[in-house]
Amino acid sequence: MPSIEIDGFPIAYAEAGAGTPLLLVHGTLGDQRSFAKQMDPLGAAYHLMSLSMRHCWPGTWFEDGDFTIDRHVADVAGFIATLGQGPVHLLGHSRGGHIAFRVAERHPELVRALVLAEPGGELDESLGGAPASGAQGASFAAGAALIGEGDIEGGLRLIAEYTGGPGAWEKRPEHRKMLSRDNARTLLGQADEGRKPYSRTAAARITAPTLLLGGDQSQPQFGTIIAALMTAIPDARSAVIRRATHSLNEDNPGDFNAAVLEFLAQR
Repeated sequence: MPSIEIDGFPIAYAEAGAGTPLLLVHGTLGDQRSFAKQMDPLGAAYHLMSLSMRHCWPGTWFEDGDFTIDRHVADVAGFIATLGQGPVHLLGHSRGGHIAFRVAERHPELVRALVLAEPGGELDESLGGAPASGAQGASFAAGAALIGEGDIEGGLRLIAEYTGGPGAWEKRPEHRKMLSRDNARTLLGQADEGRKPYSRTAAARITAPTLLLGGDQSQPQFGTIIAALMTAIPDARSAVIRRATHSLNEDNPGDFNAAVLEFLAQR
């Protein structure tokens, strides 16, 4: 599979189509395969590239301290710059939405339009968040601890239930469970990734037109983040994907892909 070397590390990706670049950034325990149901529909209109973040499949995990938000933001920005095709459309889901948000915040010249599908993280007090909440970090640290002790299924179940509610792991199809298992040890790095809460100041720095997507059956924390960012990103709109949980791009790919295509066509 193709890759682009960023700071001495190959960033592998799957691609489809031609034209304006559209980059997809996966979330926690994911990789380029997380967007399998987007490749053909979105690739029919764009040069679609679904990235695998550093150390995610097909790479291997090793504990070198560089599985952080800042490292992955630098990787995506470096990928876009090395691609050399001008600003791109950038789509991120969950943790990948947080990465895409930070790329657009710190490197506005690299992003033509931004799609944030239930971006993960927490809000600071300027966006109505509770001071020093840390709920997400605590859950992910607990999941990482289980994985570090060898209880892979237990750790993955805990993370699935934080993002998808009780019974979420058991409800997942086997191919999605295997994808999470392939990337399970990356959670050891994510437990200390240095993710900062969203702030009103950071959101105000995003100049790209932005679409925020949420599932109508998702856990409430994701809707809270979307509502807060809608008040702070200067050019933002939102859409709800029906019959969808946090895995909205897989639960209802037809509506998800249609919403992305409609938004980007207007750009």
